[in-house]
Amino acid sequence: MGAPSSSIISEIFLQNIEQKHLPSIAKKHNLTNYFRYVDDILIVYDTQQTDITLLLSDFNSLHPKLQFTKETEHNNQINYLDITTHRQQNKVKISICRRPTYTDTITPFKSNHPTKHKYAAIRFL
Repeated sequence: MGAPSSSIISEIFLQNIEQKHLPSIAKKHNLTNYFRYVDDILIVYDTQQTDITLLLSDFNSLHPKLQFTKETEHNNQINYLDITTHRQQNKVKISICRRPTYTDTITPFKSNHPTKHKYAAIRFL
């Protein structure tokens, strides 16, 4: 943690775990899709065929240093990264996820911040 190489080493470690164990877990639990970005994972599965508690248990038994948690969809939607995925009958719609702490404010131009910061805020909107 904190070393410049830590992100590369953790990515290599996770890819190794995925290559060794993911095919058998996906087959055992009938997973439809598996998406991972850094340490966030989104798994698509049929609730009729997959018991999420057993799936989570299998993931947590992969390595003693890995601890997976779950967040299930509510009202047919789930947040993954900064996107809210809305599941509808035969469609999936996405929107930007806004956390409860989101304020929708930017630095006022007359504030005492460096000009570079003010322009950067506008540029990245």
